[in-house]
Amino acid sequence: MIWKPKPLPFSDEQKDYYEKACTALDKLRMRDLLTDLVNIHSPTGAEAEASYFLKKYLEEAGFRSTFQQTGPESGNAWGSIGEPTGPSLMLYAPIDTHLEADPDYDLPYTGEFLRADMLPEAVVDGDLVVGLGAANPKCMLACLIEAAHAVCEAGVPLKGQLIAGTAGGGMPVDMSQRFHAGRSSGVVQMLTSGVWPDFALIVKPWWVVYAEEPGIAWFKVTVRGDLGYAGIPRGVPNFRSSIVPAADVIKRIEAFLPEYTKRNTAGTVEPHGAISCVRAGWPDKPAFPSAATEIYLDMRINPRTTPAQVRAQFAEFMNSLAEECPDLDCSWSMVGSVPGGKTDVDNFIVQSALRAWEFVEGAPHGEPPRMAGQTDGAIIRRLGIPTARIGYPWPSPEIPEEYMTGGLAGMGAAWMPDMMKTARAVVYVIIDTLMRERVEVGL
Repeated sequence: MIWKPKPLPFSDEQKDYYEKACTALDKLRMRDLLTDLVNIHSPTGAEAEASYFLKKYLEEAGFRSTFQQTGPESGNAWGSIGEPTGPSLMLYAPIDTHLEADPDYDLPYTGEFLRADMLPEAVVDGDLVVGLGAANPKCMLACLIEAAHAVCEAGVPLKGQLIAGTAGGGMPVDMSQRFHAGRSSGVVQMLTSGVWPDFALIVKPWWVVYAEEPGIAWFKVTVRGDLGYAGIPRGVPNFRSSIVPAADVIKRIEAFLPEYTKRNTAGTVEPHGAISCVRAGWPDKPAFPSAATEIYLDMRINPRTTPAQVRAQFAEFMNSLAEECPDLDCSWSMVGSVPGGKTDVDNFIVQSALRAWEFVEGAPHGEPPRMAGQTDGAIIRRLGIPTARIGYPWPSPEIPEEYMTGGLAGMGAAWMPDMMKTARAVVYVIIDTLMRERVEVGL
């Protein structure tokens, strides 16, 4: 891939409106929007209140806005300005957060206590905003909305249509108690409800442009033994533990995952994997060893590889494990999958994002580092919408160290000057894409 954008200079009119829109960018307004979003709790599958708030915000900013109820507690929102006869561009970020902010549900799995960056209560200290999802995903959404707001406020004469939207169900989770929300469930509903742009631009961590993102494959491995009783002496004939052999299986999976990553690394995707959950028995019945121990893992999928191909690779590993350990009673299944997605680097939207990045940074972009972070961008691309991902500086040296450890390293702490930098790049992409005729952007 060539990561050097093709030159496409702005006209004098584009330059003028770019400056006007950047002047209209308001850091305090963006911070206030982010604060409001953090204060509205929106765990996966329960985003309706936050999405409806955003619908009203877009309406007051001058957009034609819509709220879409997608479940008893979930919902999407979007707004549009401009003319649908020209190119259409969707600015997108999800709105759901990865934690429930409920000590009974989250502890002890998040740590000993819920920190400030794990609670839906925004703490503002100048340019720093701390709270659940403050950086990912809510400051990403606030940045995109502020860029769209500034373009609207500056009166940019768009030849195409600008759509600013968000959806629930974006986290790589499966919330069974909320109609299995997650794994991009919301954005699929939004796009197939008439919101179908020519191009999409998403924001995620890292101040860099990406044209592809990995998918996910979830596996469950079950190690079986016998139900036991702690009062029976060890070494009783015919008793088999499920837990002790599972420990060995875990070590073997851990050895397999780096080899999987090496085998499937290509382009800008380095698909890692991790064991995320181990379950066995009843916490309230420790006297009775479990007859089954379940191991759950997430393996990221390079967009050049299908979920079926990843399943076949895992099958090879499990077959070799069975041959090496003939006494092991073990079964497995794939329990979730989302394919990766990619957009040609030569596509207009990726080229525009690269031009925007270089204009704001004042330096060549170069090839981005490989990554494994999954977003809704993968499924948006798979649905056939060319998509570019542009980031924000991360990790920021301005974020206190206490928020950069655990809690997914900074997901709950946002630094507004970083987002203003990204907002200027987003404004550039809007001007570059929507102040042109369809033929000029390859449509």
